[in-house]
Amino acid sequence: MRILIVGGGGREHALAWALRSSDLITAPGNAGTAEFGCNVEVAPHDIENLVAVARERHVDLAVVGSEVPLVCGIEEAFRASGIPLVGPSSAAARLEGSKAFAKVFMTRNGVPTADYSVFDSDSFDKALAYLRECEPPVVIKASGLAFGKGVMVCQTTQEAEAALDHVMRAKAFGSAGQEVVIESFLEGEEASVFALIDGDDYVLLPTAQDHKRIGEGDTGPNTGGMGAYAPAPVVTCEALDRICHTIIEPTLEGMAREGNPYQGFLYAGLMMTAVGPKVVEFNCRLGDPEAQVVLPMLDADFEETLWRAAEGSLGNYRLSHKKGAAACVVMASGGYPGSYEKGFPITGLKEAASLSNTVVFHAGTSMDAGGATVTSGGRVLGVTATGIGLREALHRAYAAVDQIHFKQAYYRRDIGVRGLAHLEV
Repeated sequence: MRILIVGGGGREHALAWALRSSDLITAPGNAGTAEFGCNVEVAPHDIENLVAVARERHVDLAVVGSEVPLVCGIEEAFRASGIPLVGPSSAAARLEGSKAFAKVFMTRNGVPTADYSVFDSDSFDKALAYLRECEPPVVIKASGLAFGKGVMVCQTTQEAEAALDHVMRAKAFGSAGQEVVIESFLEGEEASVFALIDGDDYVLLPTAQDHKRIGEGDTGPNTGGMGAYAPAPVVTCEALDRICHTIIEPTLEGMAREGNPYQGFLYAGLMMTAVGPKVVEFNCRLGDPEAQVVLPMLDADFEETLWRAAEGSLGNYRLSHKKGAAACVVMASGGYPGSYEKGFPITGLKEAASLSNTVVFHAGTSMDAGGATVTSGGRVLGVTATGIGLREALHRAYAAVDQIHFKQAYYRRDIGVRGLAHLEV
């Protein structure tokens, strides 16, 4: 089967790795995806040319890694061209594309989430007045797509006022901040739950936990993710059953009832609170770097799994998971998530990949004129390893990180700490 993967980050390299026995095309891909097929220089948001590539190359199935093309309607364009695609329609992808829409949808369908209020760009004074009535800490969110950086957890009212000004007046996130969600802070531990849906039925992927903050001890600004591990011990079997019945299933039923049946990956970012799991946010695709730990834990024919999702035949299908654990440590460019330099040569990739049960997923990499792999993004690599348990997986991942070098490389040394704490109780 010829499969087109849309995107060019670590998640897309993980998808290519999981589908490595297939005939693969990745648009635009990176230095890592090129190992498993061919890259084509078409941007993920260039839907017209992606359809053209799919037609010219006789693609049998497309899978979308990133959220932008889904929000922009790639599913409808491929469906109109008769090419199956794994991913929701633009109407269904509003669960990620508009945090305001998602919050209202959850309230309407009884999905547990934080208390909130929504304000448009002309309502700064009203938003400020509402904010001053809130008990801190409080969370300020740009409603639109801000690539993991539009959420600010504010410990004081003064911090929250500055964040609100940053989004609504300074327009730091551009059009993503045309609507702002102000919500109460949820106490607990975060977890990620992934479902693959065919419009009616769904299967669950392994649970995971991401590390969003740039600094160790979960300090500093949010990033796209500095590491992850799977499965997440905080999500017990009992908790997962509750998540399915109170979050996943009501969401799918609500989307279908409102005329937007959901097909593709649904990523529920959750807070495990004292009164049960609540939704922090929905995403309409796999997480990054969660994909780098979730996909290696699958024990299934991933090509068949995706095909069933696209064709509506997941009913009675069992998606098996491997025993053990996986851990991913993100190596980033110095200065990320702010400004950073590019073009630094990366050494030690072969040495790291030769270690037992280890895969180095490329995110922000490219090839220079001489064929060497160089840095080209903020998050450069996702160094992933598996083991019989989380401690072994982390040990292997960090051993591989120690083999890799590029100028101004940065990574966290505390990935998986919360998971280990659960296992040691």
